[in-house]
Amino acid sequence: MKKAKRNIVIAAVLVFVCAAVYLNWSYNRSEDVSPVSEDAAGDEAETSAGTEDDYFARARLTRQSSRDEALGLLETAAAGEGASQETIDGAMDAIAAMAAWSMQEAQIENLLLAKNFSDCVAYISSDGVTVAVPAPVEGLSAAAVAQVTETVMAETGREAESIRVIEVKPGGAGSAPAASPEPSPSASPAA
Repeated sequence: MKKAKRNIVIAAVLVFVCAAVYLNWSYNRSEDVSPVSEDAAGDEAETSAGTEDDYFARARLTRQSSRDEALGLLETAAAGEGASQETIDGAMDAIAAMAAWSMQEAQIENLLLAKNFSDCVAYISSDGVTVAVPAPVEGLSAAAVAQVTETVMAETGREAESIRVIEVKPGGAGSAPAASPEPSPSASPAA
């Protein structure tokens, strides 16, 4: 029972580490992009876009921090003096899964950006996939939700039932999400 519990903890930690690594990479990458000229948008549009940008930056940072912490715990568990081969194998499997999820998250985000979403954050775990995307005040259209869902399904092979699409509305993105974002009342279930 203790070994199974330890393996579960190791797997969870690996998941968080991969999210943290990707968030850090994605956050640092977004700083390299040149800003839009101030003449291009009014003050109100800049304020709400800034709030959305802050949300996505914080979400990436939270994901990265969580995965870094999980990876550290897994490495510690695997390197422990009394670690069994089963524990070491479990830690390595969890690390490999986190790495694969990080690559899939990056691919999903890049594809959605290419499909004219202004920003997005994907989080993959063994429970499913959560994708946060900017939404107009009236909410995402069914076509936009379908586009996100189809992109995730194509990249991960997951069923639509395990995919959550979270709308980030202007002015409504005041706090950073948890490491494993849960759908809010404004979340659109993928169907």
